[in-house]
Amino acid sequence: MDIESMNSSRPVSSKMKMILVSSIAAGVQFGWALQLSLLTPYVQQLGVPHKWSSAVWLCGPISGLVVQPIVGYYSDRCKSRFGRRRPFIVAGVALVAIAVFLIGYAADIGVACGDSLDKLTKPRAVAVFVVGFWMLDVANNMLQGPCRALLADMSGSDNKKMSTAMAWFSFFMAVGNVLGYAAGSLKSLHKMFPFTVTKACDIYCANLKSCFFIAIALLALLTVLAMVFVREDTMEDHREEEKAGEGGGVAFLREIKGAFKELKKPMWILLLVTCLNWIAWFGFLLFDTDWMGKEVYGGEVGKGHLYDMGVRAGSLGLMLNSIVLGLMSLGIVYLVRRDGANLLWGVVNFLLAICLVMTVLVTKLAQKHRHASLPPPAGVKAGALLIFAVLGIPQAVTFSIPFTMASIFCSDSGGGQGLSLGVLNVAIALPQMFVSLVSGPLDAAFGGGNLPAFVLGAVAAVISGILALTYLPSPQPDDRTNENNVLDVVV
Repeated sequence: MDIESMNSSRPVSSKMKMILVSSIAAGVQFGWALQLSLLTPYVQQLGVPHKWSSAVWLCGPISGLVVQPIVGYYSDRCKSRFGRRRPFIVAGVALVAIAVFLIGYAADIGVACGDSLDKLTKPRAVAVFVVGFWMLDVANNMLQGPCRALLADMSGSDNKKMSTAMAWFSFFMAVGNVLGYAAGSLKSLHKMFPFTVTKACDIYCANLKSCFFIAIALLALLTVLAMVFVREDTMEDHREEEKAGEGGGVAFLREIKGAFKELKKPMWILLLVTCLNWIAWFGFLLFDTDWMGKEVYGGEVGKGHLYDMGVRAGSLGLMLNSIVLGLMSLGIVYLVRRDGANLLWGVVNFLLAICLVMTVLVTKLAQKHRHASLPPPAGVKAGALLIFAVLGIPQAVTFSIPFTMASIFCSDSGGGQGLSLGVLNVAIALPQMFVSLVSGPLDAAFGGGNLPAFVLGAVAAVISGILALTYLPSPQPDDRTNENNVLDVVV
């Protein structure tokens, strides 16, 4: 009996239990939203030049490329009496708590260790920040993979239940985004935690600390609720347990190699479309608030108030983006039923490309109407915020359809749910590494702004859309399709 058949023999869990597990995504995404909206400006305040700030983000794709497949593999085979996924989820939450402390207090620790308050670059603070930042991305990967795998375990062999569970997970990701970006846009949040303001940590830094305090409290609460009320079965197949104990790292590498070797053409096309799609997304996700602070508001890091105003406006835009993402996640099933998954994904990739190109127009308008020490006109701000909001439509597709299609295309690979998700995550991690490496030098080569990375993303989105429309097969509905089930037309 393999892992998949073992999963299918388990009773299907209730809808409420799936919602409890899915809600952990809100806590994870709250912290991730803070990373995207606040940390690129923060690391520049610590003295890291813009062209090198993107290199800090290499930790995300590297941890995703390495950590998530490893965690997925060993969580498929974990023999703990607490369950297979739960130990990894709890360990991930503990690492998040440590990581956000290091990030939030990086400036304070740096000064305590010898950094000068009068110098722009604070090397010790940067070192502490990088350690915490890398740890946070490792922790996030430890959380998201096992959470999705646990939902698949709870669904048994019912693909419709699995699709519904993944839809709930996507919805709670949007909820976490809304909360995180809303918190990031508030400039007085530090007043709830007055001790966060120190000589080494200004109001922006103190707000960041305060946001992370709230993030870890939310994540801990949601995780405790899920772990208390949702029971996970331990491994019951003794032959699989014996197999899991043999080989160690060699067995893991063999499984990864076997998983890729067994991939059929549709899955390879899916990985390629996903890869190009994330080249388009990651450039914007990395520099969106920095774009608002520099190109739209005309500010400079650490000089005046315009940059901070732009970053807060970017956080508001990301909150609007998440609201649209949540609404689109709930309505995506109807579009898939009518047009098919590949057509929908292809079309929204073109919408993504248009939005990225429109950042150039908004930037030019902002430069045309720029006045010293004044924010851009209301029309320019509205145009920028509209781009953020519209991007929620293609983002909802990116967060849902690829995972469902991968579940179908990898169904015959013979690996567990954790390993299957790790295979898809490779196509997400590699483009992030590419963008992290090239976006900083590319932007510097064209004047130090963010537009070159956005234009590169637009090109990648167009190619991804063409491949999705012409080569990516659209999975047919299961014979047991229920018209009222979310996304089951994809299954």
